[in-house]
Amino acid sequence: MTTRAAGTFDIDSWDAEKPYEEENGVKLTRVRVGKTFHGDLVGGSTTELVTVETAAGPAAYVGIETVRGILHGREGTFVLQHSAGNDDGTPETQWLRWLIVPTSGTGELAGIRGEGEIIVTPDGGHSWSIDYTLG
Repeated sequence: MTTRAAGTFDIDSWDAEKPYEEENGVKLTRVRVGKTFHGDLVGGSTTELVTVETAAGPAAYVGIETVRGILHGREGTFVLQHSAGNDDGTPETQWLRWLIVPTSGTGELAGIRGEGEIIVTPDGGHSWSIDYTLG
């Protein structure tokens, strides 16, 4: 049975290195992000991202995020694989997806699988949802 979890998160840290590749207006940058989750997931995470910026602004990123916390009363860790971007630099064409990496769950979250999304709210906040199963 699939369960939906949802909530918000705060970005506690955003440590970007200088672009490691820059050519014809396209920049690639490594970023380390720290978050605090609220809602059906209470905890924190560390994320390693590679971002792509073009003349239109932020264009895409990929990343791996280790989440530590309590999800619907179950404590453990799991890893999220990020895939995100937009077509033209505007929020209207943005997509921000997560995939729970199979076999990455530990503790009471062992066997977790699923996928989710991040939504950037008009005020710049972040909400999230994940549809998951526990095996």
